[in-house]
Amino acid sequence: MTSEDSPALPRLLTAGPDLLAAALVVLPALNDPRPAVLVVGAALLVCVVAGFLKRRRSLLAAVGVLWVTLLAFTPGAVWFAFPFYFLLLRDLPRRTAVAAVAATGLVAVAGFGWHQHVLTVGTVLGPLLGAAVAVATVVVHRESQRRAELTEELAAAERAAGVLAERERLAREVHDTLAQGLSSIHLLLSAALRGDTERHVRAARAATADALAEARRFVKDQNPPALDGGSLPSALHLACASTAATADLAVHCRVTGDEVALPTTHQVALLRIAQSALGNVVSHAGATEVRLTLSYQDTDVTLDIVDNGRGITGAGAGGTDPDPAPGQDRGYGIAAMRARARALAGDLVVESDGRGTAIAVTLPVPVA
Repeated sequence: MTSEDSPALPRLLTAGPDLLAAALVVLPALNDPRPAVLVVGAALLVCVVAGFLKRRRSLLAAVGVLWVTLLAFTPGAVWFAFPFYFLLLRDLPRRTAVAAVAATGLVAVAGFGWHQHVLTVGTVLGPLLGAAVAVATVVVHRESQRRAELTEELAAAERAAGVLAERERLAREVHDTLAQGLSSIHLLLSAALRGDTERHVRAARAATADALAEARRFVKDQNPPALDGGSLPSALHLACASTAATADLAVHCRVTGDEVALPTTHQVALLRIAQSALGNVVSHAGATEVRLTLSYQDTDVTLDIVDNGRGITGAGAGGTDPDPAPGQDRGYGIAAMRARARALAGDLVVESDGRGTAIAVTLPVPVA
């Protein structure tokens, strides 16, 4: 039985030994009302009560000495050994408590034999079995407590991990939808101030409508509007066309290989990666041209986005997997893209130098 099976067990192990000890101190005095028994019993009762209130080891030692003294006067004190086991196990370190319990059991056997002038199997096994039961009960209770604490810690860790994962998911969605849409609107309105107002305002209104649609779908946890009833290639063509209309940028979109039916999760991930990459090119690359290629292969699907811009600041030797300068939006965008790819057992590689940036994401095609 564990504390989970019986909620009363923790309370019993806390206060029960003291109450039982107090009751068993009174019993010898009732059966043997000699002055010495009454005096020692009263002193033992006071120490038991004081130990319950203050929980000091010095009081526990005094209880032990008084109990041995009382046992020397009357055999009825032998019953006090059982609650004394629990007091020792509760208030002493584990190894010390087990040794003290064993010593208490031997003293109880010796005291009973002293008064009866004979030892039987029952008089020997009784106190020793009581000691074993006490040790087993406390060990099981403590293991149950430890297991409950570990379970609670694991549950708290899982909740924290879930909250962190949800935050990262929300951050990726906001970055790839609302933030990119607002950035496009900002660029269009800035261009409108410089001239050709009507065309740019119309484009800004369209971008606003797209951003609102994305926001509504995002709140309802639905698929992106571009994938609603359409295919991934058509959604990518639409994203490229929207980018070309928003920025002074030549955007080329190409699909190679035989189209494969991908799960919605894969389509959403590839579309979001494409939108994020295109948004970064518009906002940070200073490019004049970007090429997006979706390639269907036998076991995987690959999305390549290549621009002819200035590259990413902080690219390492060889230009592979650059570490963008702090504060650059492309830094978070690349991290979010890589997280999306890895969540689907895929991979993302970035190569960048002064002549542009190439992003390649590969996802395995799930076996039907």
